[in-house]
Amino acid sequence: MTWDYAPAPESRAIANLKPSYRMFLDGQFVEGGGEPLKSVNPATEEVLAEVSTASAADVDRAVKAARRAYDKVWGRMPGAERAKYIYRIARMIAERARELAVLESLDNGKPIKESRDVDVPTASAHFFYHAGWADKLDYAGYGPGPRPLGVAGQVIPWNFPLLMAAWKIAPALACGNTVVLKPAETTPLTALVLAEIIQQAELPPGVVNILPGAGDVGAELVNHPGVDKVAFTGSTEVGKVIQRSLAGTGKKLTLELGGKAANVVFDDAPLDQAVEGIVNGIFFNQGHVCCAGSRLLVQESVADELLAKLRTRVSTLRVGDPLDKNTDVGAINSGEQLARIKELVASGESEGAERWTSPCPVPEKGYFFAPTVFANVSQAMRIAREEIFGPVLSVLTFRTPDEAVAKANNTPYGLSAGIWTEKGSRILWMADRMRAGVVWANTFNRFDPTAPFGGYQESGFGREGGRAGLEAYLDV
Repeated sequence: MTWDYAPAPESRAIANLKPSYRMFLDGQFVEGGGEPLKSVNPATEEVLAEVSTASAADVDRAVKAARRAYDKVWGRMPGAERAKYIYRIARMIAERARELAVLESLDNGKPIKESRDVDVPTASAHFFYHAGWADKLDYAGYGPGPRPLGVAGQVIPWNFPLLMAAWKIAPALACGNTVVLKPAETTPLTALVLAEIIQQAELPPGVVNILPGAGDVGAELVNHPGVDKVAFTGSTEVGKVIQRSLAGTGKKLTLELGGKAANVVFDDAPLDQAVEGIVNGIFFNQGHVCCAGSRLLVQESVADELLAKLRTRVSTLRVGDPLDKNTDVGAINSGEQLARIKELVASGESEGAERWTSPCPVPEKGYFFAPTVFANVSQAMRIAREEIFGPVLSVLTFRTPDEAVAKANNTPYGLSAGIWTEKGSRILWMADRMRAGVVWANTFNRFDPTAPFGGYQESGFGREGGRAGLEAYLDV
């Protein structure tokens, strides 16, 4: 008997989509001096809205507004008073959760169940969590009287637009800094609705400024002499450019960059549970996750069995309309990213890996790519070395724990890793030897505002979240 899923679409009217959006500067929504951009729905290729962008002069105005707000209001405000504003933002995000989730899926392409159940609740949770720290910084373990840095320039990517904004803004505000944030060019809409919430929360003008635009706006912000701290999440290539440009300036910098995470499965692991973790690790958010478990390392004795189970499970994933509550894998964020995925998949085939692609139906219109698994992958292949940032998994095998560690660490990245085994001692042994900022055991992609997240090597440096994440926004 075959079960068919009836369509269960969420109404796009809930998003309250406007025909145009303006940037948020010094407490007001104003037209930017840059060339307007069009935000596109990646599932349909339709234009959702026109968005004004910032010019170099706008960046300068925003930084000066943030400096004025820091000097006169926010930097002087007692932590308990700052906390009231941050709590208010957290509550208002929760109150508008359904609207934000639908807008995020329209603009980004991710399934509504992920926007609804992960992105928006976690964004709200970050504001709630950091509000609690605002009046307790003296007890954070960074010495007596830690001071804010001043103006934080923040640049975020397109894979988690609202959540990344929360990750950046919440700790900066809790520590007493003011913010100028640039959302990604392809996904500015939820950041601008967050600006509406910030305005409605009556945050003092200039404390948070949100300037849409392309890379040139980000470069202006990062290199502005009035910025005291830069936080960037995005590609390793851009991160290197930022680090070079800020060398010797004295600006504090944190970078959360790319990854090529190893998800290691031992022969004693519960395979059905591991399969679910593998699927979540690589196909969540279409693989648009910097810590995605894109390299699966399986102990040789169970490799065939696990691969068979994995293909069966992946073939049940539904690809399609992001607003349909039944959809498991939504749209690739842009035509440019889809072309990148296709190029790397073609390289895997040409280099001799065995490709298996889910037979699931794929919409004819929009930017979609069916979940794909490569077997017989060698460490020299591009698909095992380069970040694909899409729903593509490379499977390698190992025989011993030492070999698993060697293969897992054979990457210039170091953001995350996963371990699947029933032996607690093996988990601790592996975690101690794997070069990754975050190591999950018998799970994957678990995030919490109380837990620090970040990497090292070419995955960047610094931490976001938890007590450790406060240090990036404090003069200690």
